[in-house]
Amino acid sequence: MEKIKKVFLIVNPVSGDIDKEDIIHAVQQKLYEINASLNIYRTTGKNDREAIKNRVNNNDFDRIIIAGGDGTIKLVAEALMEKKVPMGIIPVGSANGLAANLGIPADLKTQLKIALGGHVTNMDILNIDGEVCLHISDLGVNAELIKNYQNSKVRGKLGYLLQSVPTLMYSKYPFEFEIQLESETLHKEGILLAFANAKKYGTGANVNPQGRMDDGVFEILIYKNFDIPQILNTLRNETNVDAGFVEIIQVEKARVICKKPVACQVDGEYMGEKKEVNVNIIPHKLPIMSPVPL
Repeated sequence: MEKIKKVFLIVNPVSGDIDKEDIIHAVQQKLYEINASLNIYRTTGKNDREAIKNRVNNNDFDRIIIAGGDGTIKLVAEALMEKKVPMGIIPVGSANGLAANLGIPADLKTQLKIALGGHVTNMDILNIDGEVCLHISDLGVNAELIKNYQNSKVRGKLGYLLQSVPTLMYSKYPFEFEIQLESETLHKEGILLAFANAKKYGTGANVNPQGRMDDGVFEILIYKNFDIPQILNTLRNETNVDAGFVEIIQVEKARVICKKPVACQVDGEYMGEKKEVNVNIIPHKLPIMSPVPL
Protein backbone atom coordinates (compact mmCIF):
# COMPACT_ATOMS: atom_id res chain seq x y z
CA MET A 1 0.00 0.00 0.00
CA GLU A 2 1.29 3.45 -0.92
CA LYS A 3 1.97 5.90 1.88
CA ILE A 4 -0.91 8.25 2.68
CA LYS A 5 0.25 11.85 2.45
CA LYS A 6 -2.88 14.00 2.16
CA VAL A 7 -6.31 13.34 3.71
CA PHE A 8 -9.63 15.12 3.19
CA LEU A 9 -11.93 14.93 6.25
CA ILE A 10 -15.59 15.74 5.59
CA VAL A 11 -17.57 16.33 8.80
CA ASN A 12 -21.32 16.71 9.22
CA PRO A 13 -21.53 18.76 12.44
CA VAL A 14 -25.20 17.91 13.12
CA SER A 15 -25.47 14.22 12.20
CA GLY A 16 -26.46 11.99 15.09
CA ASP A 17 -26.49 14.92 17.55
CA ILE A 18 -22.88 14.05 18.50
CA ASP A 19 -20.07 16.56 19.08
CA LYS A 20 -17.53 15.98 16.29
CA GLU A 21 -14.57 17.87 17.80
CA ASP A 22 -13.23 14.73 19.52
CA ILE A 23 -13.33 12.94 16.16
CA ILE A 24 -11.48 15.77 14.44
CA HIS A 25 -8.84 15.75 17.18
CA ALA A 26 -8.40 11.96 16.88
CA VAL A 27 -7.95 12.22 13.10
CA GLN A 28 -5.43 15.05 13.51
CA GLN A 29 -3.45 13.02 16.05
CA LYS A 30 -3.40 9.90 13.86
CA LEU A 31 -2.29 11.81 10.77
CA TYR A 32 0.42 13.54 12.79
CA GLU A 33 1.73 10.08 13.73
CA ILE A 34 1.97 9.02 10.06
CA ASN A 35 3.20 12.43 8.87
CA ALA A 36 0.17 13.12 6.65
CA SER A 37 -1.56 16.47 6.12
CA LEU A 38 -5.25 17.12 6.78
CA ASN A 39 -7.83 19.24 4.97
CA ILE A 40 -11.19 19.64 6.78
CA TYR A 41 -14.60 20.51 5.36
CA ARG A 42 -17.68 20.94 7.58
CA THR A 43 -21.01 20.56 5.80
CA THR A 44 -23.52 23.40 6.10
CA GLY A 45 -26.50 22.13 4.13
CA LYS A 46 -25.88 24.74 1.42
CA ASN A 47 -23.97 23.94 -1.80
CA ASP A 48 -22.03 21.16 -0.05
CA ARG A 49 -21.89 18.91 -3.10
CA GLU A 50 -20.26 21.56 -5.29
CA ALA A 51 -17.90 22.68 -2.51
CA ILE A 52 -16.71 19.10 -1.91
CA LYS A 53 -16.24 18.51 -5.63
CA ASN A 54 -14.19 21.70 -6.00
CA ARG A 55 -12.04 20.90 -2.96
CA VAL A 56 -11.19 17.45 -4.36
CA ASN A 57 -10.56 18.77 -7.88
CA ASN A 58 -8.11 21.36 -6.52
CA ASN A 59 -6.17 18.94 -4.31
CA ASP A 60 -4.38 15.63 -4.71
CA PHE A 61 -5.93 13.67 -1.83
CA ASP A 62 -4.82 10.10 -1.10
CA ARG A 63 -7.79 9.35 1.14
CA ILE A 64 -11.19 10.81 2.04
CA ILE A 65 -12.68 10.26 5.50
CA ILE A 66 -16.37 10.95 6.09
CA ALA A 67 -17.61 11.63 9.64
CA GLY A 68 -21.38 11.52 9.29
CA GLY A 69 -24.34 9.29 8.61
CA ASP A 70 -25.65 7.60 5.49
CA GLY A 71 -26.93 10.92 4.12
CA THR A 72 -23.47 12.47 4.32
CA ILE A 73 -21.86 9.45 2.65
CA LYS A 74 -24.47 9.62 -0.10
CA LEU A 75 -23.75 13.34 -0.58
CA VAL A 76 -20.02 12.68 -0.98
CA ALA A 77 -20.63 9.75 -3.34
CA GLU A 78 -22.80 11.97 -5.55
CA ALA A 79 -20.18 14.73 -5.56
CA LEU A 80 -17.30 12.40 -6.42
CA MET A 81 -19.04 9.85 -8.64
CA GLU A 82 -16.20 9.56 -11.17
CA LYS A 83 -13.31 9.95 -8.72
CA LYS A 84 -11.25 6.99 -7.56
CA VAL A 85 -10.09 8.29 -4.17
CA PRO A 86 -10.77 5.62 -1.49
CA MET A 87 -13.25 6.71 1.19
CA GLY A 88 -13.20 5.75 4.85
CA ILE A 89 -16.19 6.03 7.18
CA ILE A 90 -16.53 7.25 10.75
CA PRO A 91 -20.24 6.48 11.26
CA VAL A 92 -21.97 9.07 13.45
CA GLY A 93 -25.47 9.19 11.96
CA SER A 94 -28.80 8.03 13.36
CA ALA A 95 -28.73 4.49 11.97
CA ASN A 96 -25.47 4.09 9.94
CA GLY A 97 -26.71 1.42 7.55
CA LEU A 98 -23.70 1.43 5.24
CA ALA A 99 -21.24 1.03 8.13
CA ALA A 100 -23.34 -1.86 9.50
CA ASN A 101 -23.12 -3.63 6.13
CA LEU A 102 -19.38 -3.06 5.84
CA GLY A 103 -18.80 -4.44 9.34
CA ILE A 104 -17.28 -1.24 10.70
CA PRO A 105 -17.22 -1.43 14.53
CA ALA A 106 -18.27 1.24 17.02
CA ASP A 107 -14.91 2.32 18.46
CA LEU A 108 -13.20 5.31 16.87
CA LYS A 109 -9.67 3.88 17.06
CA THR A 110 -10.63 0.87 14.92
CA GLN A 111 -12.67 3.03 12.56
CA LEU A 112 -9.60 5.15 11.86
CA LYS A 113 -7.45 2.06 11.38
CA ILE A 114 -9.90 0.81 8.74
CA ALA A 115 -10.29 4.23 7.10
CA LEU A 116 -6.52 4.55 6.68
CA GLY A 117 -5.95 0.86 5.96
CA GLY A 118 -5.52 -1.11 2.75
CA HIS A 119 -8.77 -3.06 2.22
CA VAL A 120 -10.88 -1.39 -0.47
CA THR A 121 -14.34 -2.62 -1.48
CA ASN A 122 -15.44 -1.39 -4.91
CA MET A 123 -19.12 -1.02 -4.16
CA ASP A 124 -22.00 -1.09 -6.61
CA ILE A 125 -24.18 2.03 -6.72
CA LEU A 126 -27.90 1.99 -7.48
CA ASN A 127 -29.64 4.70 -9.48
CA ILE A 128 -33.20 5.16 -8.21
CA ASP A 129 -34.97 7.74 -10.36
CA GLY A 130 -31.78 9.80 -10.48
CA GLU A 131 -31.00 9.36 -6.77
CA VAL A 132 -27.87 7.52 -5.63
CA CYS A 133 -28.60 4.53 -3.36
CA LEU A 134 -25.71 2.83 -1.57
CA HIS A 135 -27.42 0.15 0.49
CA ILE A 136 -31.25 -0.13 0.70
CA SER A 137 -34.24 1.77 -0.65
CA ASP A 138 -37.86 0.74 -0.26
CA LEU A 139 -41.54 1.42 -0.84
CA GLY A 140 -44.09 0.82 1.93
CA VAL A 141 -44.21 0.67 5.72
CA ASN A 142 -40.50 1.24 6.37
CA ALA A 143 -40.54 4.43 4.29
CA GLU A 144 -43.63 5.52 6.25
CA LEU A 145 -41.70 4.85 9.47
CA ILE A 146 -38.77 6.96 8.24
CA LYS A 147 -41.15 9.80 7.35
CA ASN A 148 -42.62 9.72 10.87
CA TYR A 149 -39.15 9.46 12.42
CA GLN A 150 -37.91 12.50 10.51
CA ASN A 151 -40.93 14.47 11.76
CA SER A 152 -40.28 13.47 15.39
CA LYS A 153 -37.85 14.88 17.96
CA VAL A 154 -36.26 11.67 19.32
CA ARG A 155 -33.16 10.56 17.35
CA GLY A 156 -31.39 7.22 17.05
CA LYS A 157 -32.82 3.70 17.27
CA LEU A 158 -35.12 4.72 20.14
CA GLY A 159 -36.74 7.26 17.82
CA TYR A 160 -37.46 4.54 15.24
CA LEU A 161 -38.88 2.28 17.95
CA LEU A 162 -41.21 4.98 19.27
CA GLN A 163 -42.60 5.63 15.78
CA SER A 164 -43.09 1.96 14.83
CA VAL A 165 -46.46 1.44 16.54
CA PRO A 166 -48.24 4.54 15.15
CA THR A 167 -46.77 3.82 11.71
CA LEU A 168 -48.25 0.31 11.65
CA MET A 169 -51.58 1.54 13.06
CA TYR A 170 -52.14 4.10 10.31
CA SER A 171 -50.44 2.43 7.34
CA LYS A 172 -52.67 1.51 4.37
CA TYR A 173 -50.86 -1.78 3.62
CA PRO A 174 -50.91 -4.14 1.78
CA PHE A 175 -49.69 -2.38 -1.36
CA GLU A 176 -49.98 -3.63 -4.94
CA PHE A 177 -46.90 -3.57 -7.19
CA GLU A 178 -46.29 -4.29 -10.87
CA ILE A 179 -42.62 -5.26 -11.31
CA GLN A 180 -41.32 -4.94 -14.87
CA LEU A 181 -38.12 -6.93 -15.47
CA GLU A 182 -36.18 -7.51 -18.69
CA SER A 183 -37.69 -10.97 -19.19
CA GLU A 184 -41.09 -10.77 -17.46
CA THR A 185 -43.66 -8.66 -15.62
CA LEU A 186 -44.77 -9.69 -12.14
CA HIS A 187 -47.76 -8.60 -10.06
CA LYS A 188 -47.16 -8.72 -6.31
CA GLU A 189 -48.81 -7.58 -3.09
CA GLY A 190 -47.05 -6.84 0.18
CA ILE A 191 -46.32 -4.50 3.05
CA LEU A 192 -42.93 -3.46 1.67
CA LEU A 193 -40.89 -3.71 -1.53
CA ALA A 194 -37.16 -3.07 -1.17
CA PHE A 195 -34.26 -2.55 -3.57
CA ALA A 196 -31.26 -3.98 -1.72
CA ASN A 197 -27.58 -3.50 -2.52
CA ALA A 198 -26.70 -4.84 0.93
CA LYS A 199 -27.74 -7.25 3.67
CA LYS A 200 -28.92 -4.97 6.48
CA TYR A 201 -30.83 -1.87 7.39
CA GLY A 202 -29.07 0.55 9.71
CA THR A 203 -31.10 -0.88 12.60
CA GLY A 204 -29.21 -4.17 12.11
CA ALA A 205 -32.14 -6.11 10.65
CA ASN A 206 -30.70 -8.73 8.26
CA VAL A 207 -33.30 -8.41 5.50
CA ASN A 208 -31.22 -9.69 2.58
CA PRO A 209 -28.93 -12.48 3.86
CA GLN A 210 -27.47 -13.37 0.44
CA GLY A 211 -26.84 -9.79 -0.66
CA ARG A 212 -23.41 -8.48 -1.67
CA MET A 213 -22.38 -4.90 -2.28
CA ASP A 214 -19.92 -5.64 -5.09
CA ASP A 215 -21.53 -8.32 -7.30
CA GLY A 216 -23.01 -6.15 -10.08
CA VAL A 217 -26.64 -6.97 -9.21
CA PHE A 218 -29.21 -6.00 -6.58
CA GLU A 219 -32.14 -7.78 -4.96
CA ILE A 220 -35.82 -6.88 -5.03
CA LEU A 221 -37.38 -7.98 -1.73
CA ILE A 222 -41.16 -8.30 -1.48
CA TYR A 223 -42.37 -8.59 2.11
CA LYS A 224 -45.73 -10.29 1.82
CA ASN A 225 -47.20 -9.87 5.30
CA PHE A 226 -46.59 -8.60 8.81
CA ASP A 227 -45.07 -11.72 10.41
CA ILE A 228 -43.63 -10.94 13.87
CA PRO A 229 -41.61 -14.20 14.27
CA GLN A 230 -39.95 -13.64 10.88
CA ILE A 231 -39.26 -9.99 11.70
CA LEU A 232 -37.58 -11.13 14.94
CA ASN A 233 -35.46 -13.55 12.89
CA THR A 234 -34.14 -10.67 10.78
CA LEU A 235 -33.30 -8.72 13.95
CA ARG A 236 -31.38 -11.75 15.26
CA ASN A 237 -29.33 -11.88 12.03
CA GLU A 238 -30.85 -15.19 10.92
CA THR A 239 -29.56 -16.18 7.48
CA ASN A 240 -32.60 -18.20 6.38
CA VAL A 241 -35.66 -16.21 5.33
CA ASP A 242 -39.04 -17.93 4.95
CA ALA A 243 -40.22 -17.72 1.32
CA GLY A 244 -43.76 -17.25 2.62
CA PHE A 245 -42.64 -14.06 4.35
CA VAL A 246 -40.35 -12.50 1.73
CA GLU A 247 -39.71 -13.18 -1.96
CA ILE A 248 -36.25 -12.30 -3.33
CA ILE A 249 -35.55 -11.53 -7.00
CA GLN A 250 -31.99 -10.80 -8.19
CA VAL A 251 -31.79 -8.31 -11.08
CA GLU A 252 -29.67 -5.62 -12.77
CA LYS A 253 -32.54 -3.21 -13.43
CA ALA A 254 -36.29 -2.95 -12.87
CA ARG A 255 -39.33 -0.70 -13.07
CA VAL A 256 -41.96 -0.84 -10.33
CA ILE A 257 -45.43 0.65 -10.81
CA CYS A 258 -47.63 1.08 -7.74
CA LYS A 259 -51.42 0.87 -7.93
CA LYS A 260 -51.59 3.92 -5.66
CA PRO A 261 -48.88 6.33 -4.41
CA VAL A 262 -46.63 4.63 -1.85
CA ALA A 263 -44.09 6.15 0.56
CA CYS A 264 -40.49 5.82 -0.67
CA GLN A 265 -37.11 6.14 1.08
CA VAL A 266 -33.54 6.00 -0.23
CA ASP A 267 -30.76 5.13 2.24
CA GLY A 268 -32.83 6.38 5.16
CA GLU A 269 -34.05 9.62 3.56
CA TYR A 270 -37.78 10.00 2.91
CA MET A 271 -38.41 10.84 -0.77
CA GLY A 272 -42.19 11.35 -0.77
CA GLU A 273 -44.86 9.11 -2.30
CA LYS A 274 -44.22 7.40 -5.64
CA LYS A 275 -46.39 5.70 -8.25
CA GLU A 276 -43.43 4.55 -10.35
CA VAL A 277 -39.78 3.80 -9.54
CA ASN A 278 -36.97 2.94 -11.98
CA VAL A 279 -33.82 1.25 -10.65
CA ASN A 280 -30.54 0.21 -12.26
CA ILE A 281 -26.86 -0.34 -11.40
CA ILE A 282 -24.64 2.67 -12.16
CA PRO A 283 -21.48 1.76 -14.16
CA HIS A 284 -19.18 3.56 -11.68
CA LYS A 285 -18.02 1.81 -8.50
CA LEU A 286 -17.51 3.47 -5.10
CA PRO A 287 -14.08 2.66 -3.58
CA ILE A 288 -14.77 2.39 0.14
CA MET A 289 -12.58 1.14 2.97
CA SER A 290 -13.74 -2.01 4.78
CA PRO A 291 -12.29 -4.23 7.53
CA VAL A 292 -11.72 -7.13 5.12
CA PRO A 293 -12.55 -7.61 1.43
CA LEU A 294 -16.27 -8.46 1.15
